[in-house]
Amino acid sequence: MSRLSLIRRAPGRTRTRTRTRTRTPVALAVPALLAVAFLLLPLIGILARTSWGEVGTHLTSPGVVEALELSLLVSFWALALSLVLGVPLAWLLARVDFPGKAFVRSLVLLPMVLPPTVGGVALLLAFGRRGLLGPWLEDTFGITLPFHTSGAVVAATFVAMPFLVISLEGALGGLRPTYEETAASLGASPVRVFATVTLPMVAPGLLAGAALTWARALGEFGATITFAGNLPGTTQTLPLQVYLLLQSSPEAATSVSLLLLAIAMAVLIALRGRWTGTPRDTAEAADRRRKQATSPDDDDPGAVTDAAPTAPLALVEQGGPTTVEERWALHADVTGFTRLTLDAEPGTTIAVVGPNGAGKTTLLRALLGLTPRAHAELRLGALDVTGLPPHRRGVAWVPQDGALFPHLSALSNTAYGLRAHGVTRAEARRTAQLWLDRLGVGHLAHRRPAQVSGGQAQRVALARALATSPRLLLLDEPLAALDQTTRARVRHTLRSHLDGFGGVCLMVTHDPVEAVSLADRVLVLDEGRVVQDAPPADVTRHPRSPWVARMLGRNAWPGTATADGLALTDGGLLVVADPLPPGTRALAIIAPEAVSVHRDRPSGSPRNVWPGTVREITSSGSRLRVLITSAQAPDLVAEITPQAAVELGLADGVPVWTSVKATEATVVAG
Repeated sequence: MSRLSLIRRAPGRTRTRTRTRTRTPVALAVPALLAVAFLLLPLIGILARTSWGEVGTHLTSPGVVEALELSLLVSFWALALSLVLGVPLAWLLARVDFPGKAFVRSLVLLPMVLPPTVGGVALLLAFGRRGLLGPWLEDTFGITLPFHTSGAVVAATFVAMPFLVISLEGALGGLRPTYEETAASLGASPVRVFATVTLPMVAPGLLAGAALTWARALGEFGATITFAGNLPGTTQTLPLQVYLLLQSSPEAATSVSLLLLAIAMAVLIALRGRWTGTPRDTAEAADRRRKQATSPDDDDPGAVTDAAPTAPLALVEQGGPTTVEERWALHADVTGFTRLTLDAEPGTTIAVVGPNGAGKTTLLRALLGLTPRAHAELRLGALDVTGLPPHRRGVAWVPQDGALFPHLSALSNTAYGLRAHGVTRAEARRTAQLWLDRLGVGHLAHRRPAQVSGGQAQRVALARALATSPRLLLLDEPLAALDQTTRARVRHTLRSHLDGFGGVCLMVTHDPVEAVSLADRVLVLDEGRVVQDAPPADVTRHPRSPWVARMLGRNAWPGTATADGLALTDGGLLVVADPLPPGTRALAIIAPEAVSVHRDRPSGSPRNVWPGTVREITSSGSRLRVLITSAQAPDLVAEITPQAAVELGLADGVPVWTSVKATEATVVAG
């Protein structure tokens, strides 16, 4: 028996974190302070030498005002051009693998390390009147970039756009593709996914990049003067004005420099160090959902109901929502890492089980057309969807974490797929509300995903997938985030929905109760191959996979059949009552309750007896499960009563004997 220690906390007292202060080595502190002083002193110099009484006069002089207006015009046009060109480029670098990607990224970074005047020379040789494209632009379109305001815009864009690309690429790299893939499975086209999911979720990175790009364009000097010249009212921006004022009026130059410094500092303070931006689905929000997922749902007065939506959805387009009358059989030939042929009649629910790395998720992603690891020749009913993109297949997917779009409410999340298929906004929201009510989360319709528990979020994700009436429904551990009470309710409701579902449902699960209660068939995978495909009752009685047997709480020993029984892979011999033909690869299944535990070597009829040592005792309902290791047999789990454990004096490290009758071991061909 283990001891439990209780710690009482005084009322009103809270646990506080203590930080360990590390003493900074002098050898590091001194150079660091010198670096700060080196960066700070020039700024102090501007502040100290500014003629504060004349700042207003200097900044409102006609030349400065004209240069400021031109700088704002150039910088905003440069920002617009950077957005049009840089956003797609950032997405390409973050999402697509292509030959020469490293070279393209180097090109993006080049203007940041290239001297601005060299950049201006390069622009002149490319777009000047004697450059590579300059004559063609002038003859064809009448466009002359050098010594023109458009030339200043091009120069500012050349040096500033990398800030936008790098910032946005970092944000896109931090955004899990699951959100975009889920949106595609709901019927959203790539452009719609980018506009409604990707961009809103990387908004912080986009805003940070845009701010840095604008600030850099506003302060551009070298490339502008080299490529566009220094013409007042045409290309003479504020930095160029500072350069000229230094020669004629240093005090005015200092005042204008102060203005540029204030603008730059305002941008940096607004960004607060978020140079690369972060997706709106932050790590803190994900952490909060993980914690909530382990606790029962709170604030959940709505019970799960079985009220169906009042009106079936019409088929909008190929790949769109289907009517409840339509029936969609499944035929799939999957090749690659996961290799199998799968056929199922409409209304069939298949539980896909197997150890980690068995190819379960790869199978789902192959059916969606989202992975190069496997390819699926997929037919749904009479329709071959193999060549269709994910958003036109009519295949809905609920990933493990639900992948709710964090910038949308529960209602908007649920209506997303309907809107993607062309359903009107009012009808989509009405149908979405019905599905949320049906799954007991209708009262959360206007909450964001970060404001609901993990279990509630998973039910919203289920409602979102079911609302589109897909031809094929793929569920990746759909109930894993629910507490036990809610899981039972949602399991019952999901079962009622699947009973009337006109397509096929594939559900990845590690829960034997879900596999037995929800599935018509259990598909067992291991290393991408089918180990067993049978009704749940057959898999439960005669599991052909060690992993499935252990999932069901059985002992599973692989080996090779002999005349007497089974030669175990890990060594030893198991005698069985009904041996298979010698040489057959087989699996022995032994129920924990069939294992007898003794303190002394047993006598009598058992033909399988091994010495061992107790390594672990755990509770399983009203009984105890005892893990026993032995040098003469694989690890063995026995199930006994607490009273028997006390009488035997069992504890970790206690030597025991185990026995199994030959009639209690079932052997199936592997």
